[in-house]
Amino acid sequence: MSTDAFAEREKGFEAKFKLDQEQEFRVQARRNRLFGLWAAQRLGKSGAEAEEYARSVVTADLKKPGHEDVLEKVAADLLAAGQAPSMDELRAVYDEALATARQQVAAEGPKA
Repeated sequence: MSTDAFAEREKGFEAKFKLDQEQEFRVQARRNRLFGLWAAQRLGKSGAEAEEYARSVVTADLKKPGHEDVLEKVAADLLAAGQAPSMDELRAVYDEALATARQQVAAEGPKA
């Protein structure tokens, strides 16, 4: 393989990696928004108030690595509202939101 061909191939791999990372970020943000909307509904929020709560859930994911911060925020908010869902229930809804987010982002295709 020539040096030019190798360089082109390397650029292709880098571009795909970048696209995959951007796609995964979009999926995670969408998952958190969907999860936030689910929690907002449980908290009796709707419309703009529900959207604002969902944004706060998306922002919570930026506090520390992993997704536990999102689960902890929603669990605490629900508990403060007198609801006590189990972590298993929250994880199931979170996983369902992830599957939905993957489908939605895939259907939208890559962003230019």
